[in-house]
Amino acid sequence: MIHTTTFDNGFTIIRPGAARLTAANAKTFKDEVTDIINGGANRVVIDFKNVSFLDSSGLGALVGVLKKVGHRGELVVSGLNSDVQQMFRICRMDRVFTVYKDVETATQSMAEFQ
Repeated sequence: MIHTTTFDNGFTIIRPGAARLTAANAKTFKDEVTDIINGGANRVVIDFKNVSFLDSSGLGALVGVLKKVGHRGELVVSGLNSDVQQMFRICRMDRVFTVYKDVETATQSMAEFQ
C-alpha cells in the first residue's frame, strides 16, 4: 500500500500507494507506517502528492501514526492538494500537523532544526 524512501540524512519519506485514503485502506496504511516507525524511522515525511482524497478514517489513521511517533521523533505532511488541504482545515488537522508544500521543503526545514 505504501512506498517509502529513506535518505542518507535520516529522513523517511512515505508515499501512500493509493489515490484515496479512506476507511477501505486506512487501517492498512496505519499498520504499515507503524511498522516503519517501529523499525527505527523517527524523522518521517508523509507525502500526499498523489493522494486526491482523504476521509475521516484516513485522518484517524494519520493521528494514530502521529501518536506512535510521539516524542521520539517528528512527523510532518507534504504535498496536500486543495481537496485534502480543505479536509485538514475543516477538521483542524492543520493545527495538529506541520504541513509543507513539498518533500524538499519539509526535509530542508526539518534539517535546520536538528
